Formats: sequence, structure tokens, C-alpha cells
Amino acid sequence: MTILLSDPRVRAVPVAETGEPLVHLDGDLSPFGALVRASLADRLRAADAALPRGIRLRVIEGYRPLEIQRAIVASYAARVRRHHPHAVAEELEVLTSRFVSPVEVAPHVAGAAVDLTLVDVCGDQLDLGTPIDATPEDSDGRCYFAADGIGADARAHRELLARVLGEQGLVNYPTEWWHWSYGDRYWALLTGHGHALYGPVSAEVAA
Repeated sequence: MTILLSDPRVRAVPVAETGEPLVHLDGDLSPFGALVRASLADRLRAADAALPRGIRLRVIEGYRPLEIQRAIVASYAARVRRHHPHAVAEELEVLTSRFVSPVEVAPHVAGAAVDLTLVDVCGDQLDLGTPIDATPEDSDGRCYFAADGIGADARAHRELLARVLGEQGLVNYPTEWWHWSYGDRYWALLTGHGHALYGPVSAEVAA
């Protein structure tokens, strides 16, 4: 059964903040210089190095400021409300959390998560079944990591992501094939770690 970020068990995970800084990823890994915690950056570099020749990771987004997370939640919640006009507040929160995390547990706000894909030697994105940020509504659920209805190449590429990132200790949010995290509350819950390593952080601590 999929554990969503709105699950009370995620909120219940304590945070023992390490104070680890945010760092910019190298341009060959993230052309936009995404910010992530230093240990996550190391793990992403190692995962990238483990890929077959001619394939690279491409990190699209890392750290996300609190106010941007709030705006994304509000925007998508309004969309969900239009699709499910009779849903009560608790149902709306669950439906919204399939695609965007509640602010208080959001891995991106902690600098602990990345949205990423795979690219070829020309920098063109490989087939992973849907674009990054395809909503469950837009993709008919194919954004889920284990979804049916994607081609053999997309499946193989998702499994390759899972192998190299899993070997570095990252966990996937199963409703979004592109979302992987390390050190946040969701990661702690899934791995059985006693506490999260990272809580919400300000970009002002970037190295």
C-alpha cells in the first residue's frame, strides 16, 4: 500500500537537524545549479557515476523555498477540488498529497529531495513514460512509479533510476517516478531510521 506524505506517520517522525549546508549541484548534473543538502549532493554524484556510459542524471529541481511550496499546494489543491467537488477536507488533503507534499513535511523545503530524470549524451531526456511533473489527472496515473501503461523503454529507465539511486540510499515517492529524497521524514519512515536528518531550511545557509 502506498504511503502518502499526508499520512500521520510521516508527521510523527521526529527531526534531528544536522545543520548540514545546502550546496549547488554541478552544472553537468543540474544546469540550473539546484540546491540540495551536501550529503545528498554526494549521493547524487555517486549515482550518476554508476549509470551506463552515455546516460546521465539530470536534476531539474532541488531545494524549494517555503513560500513556493505553499503556492504549489494551494494551486494544485484548487485543481483537485474542481475534479472532486464533493470530497471533504480530509479527502482533499489525501488527494492533493499524491502530487504535492503538505508544507510541514515537504522534502524539497528541507533540501532533501530532487526531481530528476535521465538524459543521453546530447542532453535529451530519455523516455520515462510521462514528463516530469505530470499530474495523476494529466497522465491517467502513469506518473506513478509502478504504473501500468508505459512502454518497455520507460520501464527499463525507471528501474535503472531505482537501482542507482536506491544503492545510494535514496527513496522514491511512489506517485512521482521523478521524485527521490534522502534524510527527510518520508525517507526516515520508509527506511526505519529513528529520525529525519533534515527539516525546513533557508537558502541563506547555502555554501
